[in-house]
Amino acid sequence: MEDIKTQTQTPSAASRHKKNLLIVLCLSGTYLIAEVIGGILTNSLALLADAAHMLTDVVGLLLAFIAIKIGERKADSSRTYGYYRTEILAAVINAVVLLGISMYVLFEAYQRFQNPPEVQSKSMLIVAGIGLLVNIAGMMILRKDSEGSLNMKGAYFEVLSDMLTSVGVMIAGVVMLMTGWYYADPLISAAIGLLIFPRTWRLLKEAINVLLEGTPKDVDIHGLRQSLEQVPGVENVHDLHVWSLTSSVNAMSAHIVKQNGIAQNPLLKQLTEETLNNFKIHHTTFQIEEEGYEEGEVHL
Repeated sequence: MEDIKTQTQTPSAASRHKKNLLIVLCLSGTYLIAEVIGGILTNSLALLADAAHMLTDVVGLLLAFIAIKIGERKADSSRTYGYYRTEILAAVINAVVLLGISMYVLFEAYQRFQNPPEVQSKSMLIVAGIGLLVNIAGMMILRKDSEGSLNMKGAYFEVLSDMLTSVGVMIAGVVMLMTGWYYADPLISAAIGLLIFPRTWRLLKEAINVLLEGTPKDVDIHGLRQSLEQVPGVENVHDLHVWSLTSSVNAMSAHIVKQNGIAQNPLLKQLTEETLNNFKIHHTTFQIEEEGYEEGEVHL
């Protein structure tokens, strides 16, 4: 019997791009230090709000990187599918933290509307400009990687939210520098908090769908059923389930009722090739049944 520890494990999409994630993590961590100092010296809520987002970004990016490293561990007798799900847990945590920080920024903006303090607008603009460049660089590095992984998408959204914050901070800085209207600082901060909500909410829903073992959005389960039923020798398909181990790594199981007289091994080979080539499903489990076989309740 093959030792489960030596089985080949399909690399996740995030694992293939961990080097880029590490580069962005270093960039963000360096800028975080500068931004905290700048926010305190200029007395700008917008800068401190951006620093708070940057802090969660650094923690989130670090969490995403650690999750990738854990997810690369091979399957064992305790985790027969490996540790893929750690990447999804990281995406959930990132989304929840982002939502929490956004709510805090909205609350703090409300407090500052009551009595807006004076802000050193020129220094604030300089710090925000540096942050904008750092975040744009991070987005360019992670943008392509985010298309195939919820974990990398979470990291990308972290950087995107900071880029939006930097733009907002610069807008507020220009307004305050030219007009002395310090309400611009909490106003822009509140707008940033609201902008982050929709994308983060979608990320959270996608990640939770994986944890609930919902059908992956990139798999047409009805098309998959029809495709399997068209394989020569298949009478019908039932108890079909498709789920994700992590982003871009899908698994499925199905009961296949074969026609009498059809050889089982060639049929299994055809079914496996069909799901891999046309639906990119790497982990398949088929239960082959003869016509007339009944196994209690049948699902889907």
